[in-house]
Amino acid sequence: MDESLKKPFIHQNALVETDNIGDGTRIWAFAHVQAGVTIGTNCNIGDHAFIEKGVTIGNNVTIKNGVCVWEHVHVADNVFLGPNVVLTNDLTPRSRDANWVAVETHIEEGVSVGANATIVCGIRLSRRSLVGAGAVVTHDVRAYELVYGNPAAHAGWVCFCGTPLKPERRPMTQCQRCKRKYEVNDSGVKEIN
Repeated sequence: MDESLKKPFIHQNALVETDNIGDGTRIWAFAHVQAGVTIGTNCNIGDHAFIEKGVTIGNNVTIKNGVCVWEHVHVADNVFLGPNVVLTNDLTPRSRDANWVAVETHIEEGVSVGANATIVCGIRLSRRSLVGAGAVVTHDVRAYELVYGNPAAHAGWVCFCGTPLKPERRPMTQCQRCKRKYEVNDSGVKEIN
């Protein structure tokens, strides 16, 4: 393999203040990554993204253009954050508040968040969940759950690959795309090996 493909790529117009960047990661123009950030391998950080001090980004993460990842937001492996996703870290924002308290948000492995969605802090987007474009998420999202709307509401379940599962095929269903099998009920899905 060409060694230049393994090294991180940082666009000449990006401002990157950390050396903790994994092999194969690409950071594009006008992105700003503050000191104290750790970014895993094979990530893609789009134009005009901002990653605040202290944030850790997992491996194989895509952060599209215009996304700000604030301190106390935790991003696991294989996460996709679509263009202009809004993340927050303060439930009671006031300018220049000396008593400011950050609130943590957890985005677990394989979560995908559609363009222009807003994620209110203090919640957990569980493994492989899917948040629709433009959604306003104010509560935890369960593993493999599909949510969309304002406020975001349950709209079904998705496969590991992101394809919506057919609800009429309960209690067992198979993904039409990748053929994985699941047990489905009102409280969630469980992959069957």
